[in-house]
Amino acid sequence: MGAYAAAYERSIADPTRFWGLAARDVRWLVPPDRVLDDGAPPFYRWFTGGELNTCDNALDRHVEEGRGDQAALIYDSPVTGTVRTYSYRELTALVARFAGALRAQGVDRGDRVVIYLPMVPEAVIAMLACARLGAVHSVVFGGFAARELAVRIDDARPKVVVSASCGIEGGRIVPYKPLLDQALEQARHKVERCVIRQREQLHADLVRPRDVEWDEAVAAAEPAECVPVAATDPLYILYTSGTTGRPKGVVRDNGGHAVALRWSMENVFGVGPGDVFWAASDVGWVVGHSYIVYAPLLTGCATVLYEGKPVGTPDAGAFWRVAAQHRVKALFAAPTAIRAIKKEDPEGALLAGHDLSALDTLFLAGERLDPDTYRWASRILDRPVIDHWWQTETGWPIVANLRGLEPMPVKAGSPSVPVPGYDVRILGPDGGSVPPGADGDIAIRLPLPPGTLPTLWQDDERFVESYLTKYPGHYLTGDGGHIDEDGYVWVMGRTDDVINVAGHRLSTGTMEEVISSHPAVAECAVIGVQDALKGQVPRGLVVLKSGVLAEPAELGAELVGMVREQIGPVAALKEITVVPALPKTRSGKILRGVMRGIADGQEVTVPSTIEDPEVLEGLRPVLRRS
Repeated sequence: MGAYAAAYERSIADPTRFWGLAARDVRWLVPPDRVLDDGAPPFYRWFTGGELNTCDNALDRHVEEGRGDQAALIYDSPVTGTVRTYSYRELTALVARFAGALRAQGVDRGDRVVIYLPMVPEAVIAMLACARLGAVHSVVFGGFAARELAVRIDDARPKVVVSASCGIEGGRIVPYKPLLDQALEQARHKVERCVIRQREQLHADLVRPRDVEWDEAVAAAEPAECVPVAATDPLYILYTSGTTGRPKGVVRDNGGHAVALRWSMENVFGVGPGDVFWAASDVGWVVGHSYIVYAPLLTGCATVLYEGKPVGTPDAGAFWRVAAQHRVKALFAAPTAIRAIKKEDPEGALLAGHDLSALDTLFLAGERLDPDTYRWASRILDRPVIDHWWQTETGWPIVANLRGLEPMPVKAGSPSVPVPGYDVRILGPDGGSVPPGADGDIAIRLPLPPGTLPTLWQDDERFVESYLTKYPGHYLTGDGGHIDEDGYVWVMGRTDDVINVAGHRLSTGTMEEVISSHPAVAECAVIGVQDALKGQVPRGLVVLKSGVLAEPAELGAELVGMVREQIGPVAALKEITVVPALPKTRSGKILRGVMRGIADGQEVTVPSTIEDPEVLEGLRPVLRRS
C-alpha cells in the first residue's frame, strides 16, 4: 500500500487518531479534551476543549522559534511600483500594533470586523490582528458594489469596518470610500467606527468622528497580546454565493482550520518552513484566506501578496517575473489567469529571461481545468501542473494530487483523488452510490474533516437545509461528476444556480433579481455558458412586459449597467437578449439547464414535462450564437 492509500484509509477508519497526530504541529495553549466531538450529528466539532490563538501560530511562535528574521510577507505591486518584504518579526509587531488600534476602537473577543481592502499589506495585517484579539473578521472583496457590502454588514453586524481610500485595477483607480459610505447609508446596522487606510493615489474624505485614519489609529495604540480562544470559536465569516436573499456566511473555526491548513501545505502542496508560496488570488476569496494569509504563515513559509493582474501589469510575463524574482517554489492560480496569459503570449515567449529554477509546481483551482490549458501550461513550463478541487465551504482541497504525500500520474480534466479526511461519494437519485464512471451528485460522507465549515453564521437551520438534507449523513457539494476505475474524481460542473466566472462563484439568481426589478421586464433567466478565457460567463434572456416598446440594445445596456452597479463588475454580465418567451415545465420551472446545454453545444434531453417545445426550438439559434 502506497503512502497516499495508507494515509487515506487511516483518515477514514480512525479520524480521531489521524487528526490528533496532525494537531501536534499546532501550538495549543490548552490541549483539546476531544479530537472529534460527534455527540450532536449532523453538527460535528473538532478539538473541543482546546484553546489556542491562530495569530500566535501564524506569527509569534515562529519568532520565538528562531524565524524572526525570515521573510514572512512579500508585497509585490506592479500597479504602484512597490516591492517590500516583511520579516516575521516585523509583521508580528505591525499586527500587534494594529490589534491594539482595533481594541482602542472597542473591538473585543467575539466582535465582528468587516474588512473591505485591496491587495495591500494592511489587508493581511487586519485579518491577523482580528485573529490576535479573538475577533471575527469578514473580508468583502473590493469589487463588490455598495449594495452587496451593505447586505454583508447587516448580516455580520460588525463593530468596525476597515477599508482604504482606493484600490487599483490595472491602470484604473477605484475609489473605495464612496462605496463604503453608500453601503453604510443603506445598511440597517450602524457601524460605530471605520478605520481608513489613505493611499497616495487617492485621498478619501473622512466622516468624523466615525472615521479614523489607519496611521492615526496605529500611532495612538499600544501593542496587543494574543487572546486565547476556544478551538471551536469562529475565526472568520466568508460570504459565498447563494440564491437571492440573505447571503450565506460560511463560518471557519480556529482549531480545525489551523490543523487542516498546516497539514495541507506539506502534504498537498509539498512546501514547508522557509519555502516561498504564492497564491495569485485575492484576500476577498477563500483562496486568499487559506493560501495567501493563513496556511503559509502557519507553516513558516514566505507568502507573496500580489497587487496586479496576470496580463497588463505590465504584460503577460508578469507571473513569471514575480515567480523568478521571489524564488517562488509553488504557484497557485486560477485556470482563467493561465488562459489569459496563453491568449496574450501563446508561445510563452515572455518566459525568456526569467529564472524559474526555484518553481517546482503550478497548482490550479477555482474552476475546472480544461485539458487544453493544462497541456499548454505543462509544455511551456516543463514542470508539473496540478489541478485540485475544493470550495469556499471546505476551506482547503477536497480532491487533489498530493505532491508532498505521494505524487500521482496526472489525468487531464481530473483533479485526481480524494484528500485524506474526505469520504467522497457519487450518489444517484435514490441516495445510493453509483458504479465507477457513472455520473451523479458529488457528496461527502459526514463527518467532514477539520477546517471545513461547522455551520453557517447564525443559521444552523439553513446549513442543514442547504447542504445536509438531500442525502442524510452526507454533505452535498452542489457539483456533479463521477469517479473512474482508478479512483480519480471527475468534477463536471455545478448542479445549482451558481456559476464560476474566472474562479469567482457568482449566483445567477442574484443577477436575475436585479434584472427583474426593471419595470420593462416580465421575466428573465441568467445562465452560465462556457467561455474560453473565463471558464463561464453569464448570459441573460429577458421577456418584456406586454405593450412595452423598448429598443433591445438600449434596454440590454441599461440592464447590464444595473447589474454592474448593484453586484459589481465582477459579475461579468455583458450580454442580454430580448426573447419572446422562456421555455418552462408545466409547473412553471424555467429550463435553465437545458438552455445552458444548448448554448454550450451539447446534446440535451428535453424533459417530457416541457410546456411548449416550440418556445425552446425558437431559442436555439439565439442560444447557439457564441
